[in-house]
Formats: sequence, C-alpha cells, structure tokens
Amino acid sequence: MEKDASLNPRRPVSAQNSKRVLVVAYYAPPAGGPAVQRVLQFLQHLTDHGWQPALLTVREGAYPNRDASLLEKMPPSVEGRRTASLDPLALYQRLRRALGMGEGGLPAGSLGEGASSFFGDFFEKAARWVRANLFVPDARVGWWPFAVHAGRQWLREAEAAGRPFDAILSTGAPHSVHLAGRSLHRASGTPWVADLHDPWTDISYYDEFPHTAPARRLDAHFERSVLEEATAVTTVSPSWKGLFERKAPGMRGAVVENGFAEDDFATLGAPDPSGQEHFTIAHVGKLYASRNPEAFWDALARLRRERAVPKLRVELTGTVDAAARRALAARGLDEIVEMRPFVEHTEALRRMARSALLFLAIEPFAQEAGMITSKLYEYLASGRPVLGWGPPAGDAAALLERTGGGRMLARRDTDGFARFLRMHYDAWAAGAALDGADSEAIRPLTRRAQAGRMAALLDGVVAGTSARGKTRLVP
Repeated sequence: MEKDASLNPRRPVSAQNSKRVLVVAYYAPPAGGPAVQRVLQFLQHLTDHGWQPALLTVREGAYPNRDASLLEKMPPSVEGRRTASLDPLALYQRLRRALGMGEGGLPAGSLGEGASSFFGDFFEKAARWVRANLFVPDARVGWWPFAVHAGRQWLREAEAAGRPFDAILSTGAPHSVHLAGRSLHRASGTPWVADLHDPWTDISYYDEFPHTAPARRLDAHFERSVLEEATAVTTVSPSWKGLFERKAPGMRGAVVENGFAEDDFATLGAPDPSGQEHFTIAHVGKLYASRNPEAFWDALARLRRERAVPKLRVELTGTVDAAARRALAARGLDEIVEMRPFVEHTEALRRMARSALLFLAIEPFAQEAGMITSKLYEYLASGRPVLGWGPPAGDAAALLERTGGGRMLARRDTDGFARFLRMHYDAWAAGAALDGADSEAIRPLTRRAQAGRMAALLDGVVAGTSARGKTRLVP
C-alpha cells in the first residue's frame, strides 16, 4: 500500500470536527466513465454535510477508459491510498497481442459481437467462460485481498492516532468492492454502507455469460451476504431498492441518486441550438448490441425519405457496437452520423449542451424498470430535451416526466419516435428550439444534494451502531 499524491497533489487537510468515512472504490481518477462520477459525488460533497472521506483504491486499475482530467476534481481534503491488484487483464491482453487480435479488456459488460475468425471466436468464448466461472463476482476480484490488507492497516493506524473511521462506504461497480467492504466490516465492526450502482446477479448482461451452476451459486451467495451483512444498502433507483429488499428482507435500504455537478455546467453556458447549422441529435455513452434502437433508426430513416429533416445530424460519442453500425448503414444513416470514441468528461458535457436533442437507450432486461443511467442526470442538467428508448413505466421515464425533461417511448414505437422528432425539428427550424428539464425541478438532483442523502444515512447507521456497541478490530 502506498500513500499516493497522484490522487491529489495537494497536501490533505483534515477536518477535525467531521466524522470520517473510509471510501472503498475500484474506479477512481484517473479512471473515466460513469462509475467514477458517482464516486466523485461522495468525495467532493460529503464534507459539506459533516463527513470527511478518505479513499482506498487501486494503483493501476484495469480501466475501460482513462480520464486524467478528473484528478483535478479531487478535493484537497481527501487523503488517498492506492494498492496493488492481482489483475487477469494483463495476461489476457498479452494473449490477445500474441494472437494478433490487438488490445482488449477481459469481458466485463455486455458482450456484443466476438471476433471474426474461427480461432479468434474460440478465444473470445474461452475468455468469457474463464471470466464467468473463475473470476466471481467480476474480473476485478483480484483487488479484494489487497484492499482488505490495506484497509485493515489503515483502520488500525487511524484508531491508534485517535482519529478512527466512523464508517466504511464501499461503492461500485465492480461488485467485488463490496466483498472488500464486507471483510473490513467483519474485522472491525465499523458500520458499513454498501452502495450498489447496479443489480448484482440481475444485471442486464448477466445471462450473456456462460456461468456454471457452482459459479452462479457462489455469486448469489456473495450478493446475499453483502445485502444481509451491510449496516445499510444504497442504490440508484426505487425499483432496484425494491429488488434488493426482496432478496434480503429486513435490509436497511435507501435510494441515493447519481446527480449532476452544477459547476460542470456553469462553465459551459447555455448555447441556443436554434442558431446552429444542423439539428443535432447526440448520444453520449456506449451503444451495446442490446441497446441498438432499431425503431429509432427507422424513424430517422423515414423522416429523411420524406425530406422532413434536411439538416439532421447524429453524434454518437462512445463505443458503438457493430450491430448498431450495420443497422445505421442499412438505412443509409451512416452518412449523417459522426462517431467519436471515448472523450474526456468535459468534452462529453460540451457535446450534450450544444445538441438540439439528446437520445437515451435503455436495454431490455428483467430489471429494466430501475435503470437510471448517471448520464441521464447530466442530460437533464444540460437543459436539452431527452428522447428515450426504453420502458415507458420505468424509473427513468418517471424522472423525465417529473422534471419535464423529455419522454421515454416504447422500443417498437416507430411512429412515436417520428412524431417526437418531427415536433422538435420543426420547432428548431422555426428558430424556437424546445427546452428540456425545468431548472427548479432538477435542483434536488445535484450531487451536493444526493451526497447529503448519503451523509444522513451514514449519520443514522453510526448512531445505531453506537447504541449497540462496536466490535474491536481483529489484529
């Protein structure tokens, strides 16, 4: 374990009157992506509510994306320590290079399409089997023992120095961070909140992996033990809170939404899309094969055939699966689509703010009702209207309705997509582009406000544990 100044080059400032929480997170700057934004939400704003966070994370993580600019958003008061990790990704990448398959991560999310050659396809299938059955619950599980060793050492040092940690907060994806939180809780008796960003054995791509029966049982055991042993469990939506409560009756659960950072948008201004040359529809994030919105593409193609949207342009920022690329080409839409790979967070926000319409895709799966991507909150904060492809009765649809931010349409509603697009395009062409969410309606959704909800929960679990007494730290 090392105290790493790269988390924040400035000297940590201790808030002596604050309670202390040890945040255990795999994804932290310089990692990029949505999981990091939620972690930053707590690191930046728990101090506003009487809690001083300290961060335990990995030294060189297997990050799908990197965004070094996020290091500048680390507050000066956050002390951070990084540890080593036993990472199967390094071996996997060496094998890919040896086989002439280029770079690639160990399968971790929605799988999409595999390699084009017979041997490459076999290799990918073997990698999926290994991931599903030898790395349970996820491909980052190799960090678990390192995080526990470093966390126990830090807990002992803090207690010896007279500044003990009052609580532990494990926050992830990946789910294995909660196993580290569980181990630290068991060893110390320190109150522990498990913050689950996603479902566990019900996550959207779970059944795409070739799990054996023993692997499924072990994964379910891990999930149940976390839900039952955590002092409290938080997640991002009401539906997923209900899912976890059904799995662990008596669990103390709460919803802490993802939120948006007000400061991020203050510097972008509010560009009026009416004055731009094109009517731009933007999607920011990954378009997996399971998120390929066929009816939406059909609506765009129909409007183009009817010459109703002559100045239409589509921006797709992030990974676009081959299935979606083929769907666009088959409809002749590739000529109006600009695709960009992963960009830094500030550039992603800039692309949202300058668009005329934002597109959101939620893949179909059993627990789809609870899917509220972190991106949706930033969509709402941009002030641009949102058109969603997903469950019309889900939590994301309710959020759009509550804030006046847009609409969620059923995945096969081609006519509905066409009407919505035509309404917004015509308003834009007339010089009066339609607005998105109401600024007052989204005020409770700031990251500061959501960190306040987490702080209130931490206050409650600490008060409850103090009344019962605390287990001594195991040497």
